[in-house]
Amino acid sequence: MLEEVVVTCPACWEEIALAIDRSAGDEQVYAEDCPVCCRPMTVRVQVRADGEGCTVNVEPESD
Repeated sequence: MLEEVVVTCPACWEEIALAIDRSAGDEQVYAEDCPVCCRPMTVRVQVRADGEGCTVNVEPESD
């Protein structure tokens, strides 16, 4: 159950597409490298209660 979302990299400000697996849980937090600048970012996913879609936020990965 993959959903593609477009987000803005918090490091280089480029728009990038992420494939979100909504079946991986209602709340997900993981690190992913930007495909443009290769800097790591933290991806936070919250799947809607009705299972239809999700909210995705990205932020620079903290040390």
